[in-house]
Amino acid sequence: MMTKEEMVAYWVKSSREDVETAEALFESKRYVACLFYCHLFVEKILKAVIVYETGEPAPYGHKLLHLGQQTKIPWSKEQLDILDELTKFNIRARYEDYKFSLHKRATAQFTKTYLSRAQNIYLWIQQKM
Repeated sequence: MMTKEEMVAYWVKSSREDVETAEALFESKRYVACLFYCHLFVEKILKAVIVYETGEPAPYGHKLLHLGQQTKIPWSKEQLDILDELTKFNIRARYEDYKFSLHKRATAQFTKTYLSRAQNIYLWIQQKM
């Protein structure tokens, strides 16, 4: 059984690795995969906060809005909207029908915008621990 500190460290380390992966995917112009990893690193840092605050294992689930609401973080409406939008990239990057429609939207500029938003939220969340 992992201690609270070990669980938090696991989620923080894993999220940091996923930030680096998202950045590398963006640089290699793999925009759909980059957006998926944006979702992933925000999900993992939220789970780190939940473990940090509760001392309990991270909950299952991928909906960032739901995970964010399980924390004590005082969210703005804009931040909640970004969490909701990032969750869509998790679904759209996994399923072929959605992936095809995301390919049309996932231009360099679109992806850069969401990568930046996800990174900003990630850094802000880290400060809350």
